[in-house]
Amino acid sequence: MGFLPTTAAELKALGWDYVDIILFTGDAYIDHPAFGAAVVGRLFEAEGYRVAIVPQPNWRDDLRDFRKLGAPRLFFCVTAGAMDSMVNHYTANKRLRSDDAYTAGGKAGFRPDYAVTVYTRILKRLFPKVPVLIGGIEASLRRLTHYDYWQDCLKPSVLVESGADFLLYGMGERVVREVAHAVRNGYNANLIRNLRQVGFLADGAYVSRIEREGHAVRLHSYEECLADRHSFCRNFVVEETESNLLNPENTLVEGCGDRYVVINPMHAALTTEEMDFAFDLPYMRSPHPRYRNRGAIPAWEMIKHSVNIHRGCFGGCSFCTISAHQGKFISSRSEASILREVEAITRMPDFHGTLSDVGGPSANMYGMGGRDRSLCARCRRPSCLFPHPCPNLDNDHRPLLELYSRICAVRGVRHAYVSSGIRYDLFDDSPYLREVVLHHTPGRLKVAPEHTEDEVLRLMRKPSFSLFERLNSDFRAICRDNGLDYRLVPYFISSHPGCRDEHMRALADKVLGRLHFTLEQVQDLTPTPMTLSSVMFYAGEDPYTGKKVYVARSQDEKRRQKSFFFRREGRDSGMKPSKGTRKVRR
Repeated sequence: MGFLPTTAAELKALGWDYVDIILFTGDAYIDHPAFGAAVVGRLFEAEGYRVAIVPQPNWRDDLRDFRKLGAPRLFFCVTAGAMDSMVNHYTANKRLRSDDAYTAGGKAGFRPDYAVTVYTRILKRLFPKVPVLIGGIEASLRRLTHYDYWQDCLKPSVLVESGADFLLYGMGERVVREVAHAVRNGYNANLIRNLRQVGFLADGAYVSRIEREGHAVRLHSYEECLADRHSFCRNFVVEETESNLLNPENTLVEGCGDRYVVINPMHAALTTEEMDFAFDLPYMRSPHPRYRNRGAIPAWEMIKHSVNIHRGCFGGCSFCTISAHQGKFISSRSEASILREVEAITRMPDFHGTLSDVGGPSANMYGMGGRDRSLCARCRRPSCLFPHPCPNLDNDHRPLLELYSRICAVRGVRHAYVSSGIRYDLFDDSPYLREVVLHHTPGRLKVAPEHTEDEVLRLMRKPSFSLFERLNSDFRAICRDNGLDYRLVPYFISSHPGCRDEHMRALADKVLGRLHFTLEQVQDLTPTPMTLSSVMFYAGEDPYTGKKVYVARSQDEKRRQKSFFFRREGRDSGMKPSKGTRKVRR
């Protein structure tokens, strides 16, 4: 077992005279299940293919990084990395970031803007006969017409702009293995076209055929969306609904020029066995040795002693991309798989007994879902929690508490902290909060009320602020009764569609005044592709109701909204405003 090769010298050392698949990524190569390029590479490897990775190729020189391994036998794979490259590069006020958490030394400048498109175009120019498959979060969330905040315009599918042959969207564990099976006897585009969770460009004849066969939904074309914002809004409602179905069946078709973007339906949620298979592959669980002496990789330092226990989120927050990429339904790993990973972490030479995080997209959704799956199969709600918790939702926290207990019983584990954000609208009267505060909190408990005013919270799909106030009271009582000097760390968003100055003034008065919180960071909304918030930001209306929505568009408006925190905090605590926006792990 070793790292996947990254250079011609490494291929030679393995005795390889060809490579089946070459994967290009905008991130440094970290061979660990938290990093998508490593997962995809190991999945293809597990199916018997020879896989190489080219991390962070130089796109500004003579393109030797793109040529150095030659052409693969089957195809290239391209991903921007763990983040959309534009979110990675720019703050919410469109200023260039000075660092990159996914690069050795935290240095910026090692990937281009719109990395998927840039990498793919280069490969198509150098190797015009070799297919290119794109995936990862940037490609996934730009699979159809989308609003691009950085250019302030609608852009067509990344398939159109990049020239890629196929797009694998969403989580890759199942579709990657299916692609591997489809090319067992050589690259076969027709077989790949029949797979779920795959997108591609097609002509009118193909679209007419699948429409006759049923289960094809025609969206408004890219040109229609450009001409009419309402068409773009109507498209989004269909796209979001299809992304959140238990058993999606419809293929989405969107015209662009004389071609059509075809997006086959999403897979149902991964099974526990599929999750375990992906996490149990033979990762080296560290950055590639090529980064030795080049400085730490911040994203790796943050997660190397943490454990991801599930995928998906049924919260449905308007500004979040999780359901569009991972889905609404939870896929949980088995206890056995999780414990195997915990034991592997305890053997790391720099592990000193503390698991930094046992969590997921929302830390406390492990093992949760509908009691009656037949009701889930008919459900079209984007959220199981908003506008009110679904009565069919089983939010029993006991399996998660039992998991925490078993993790803490592993030899070498002294602390198992929950550092991911938790959903406090899932608690009810569960002992979960008390258990987490007393035994799994490193002095700080992160939660995300996001706002205080109902008018804004409704557009965010977030619960009433009264639930946060109850949480704050319960948290303080637990700490007081047990002599703990712990902090509740709430996150808030400014400049969300529907939010006006008076809403921010009310928020500051409640949070900083009445509740006496000292905030560390306030996130100015970044409208990211394929979110409800981005659609409202662009269109100035709620696509579900058609009602107009106020939008703080200019940088002056955004700065003014954010300043309400720091006017008050500057007076009360001398705190200075944060230079950046809050970064969210995905």
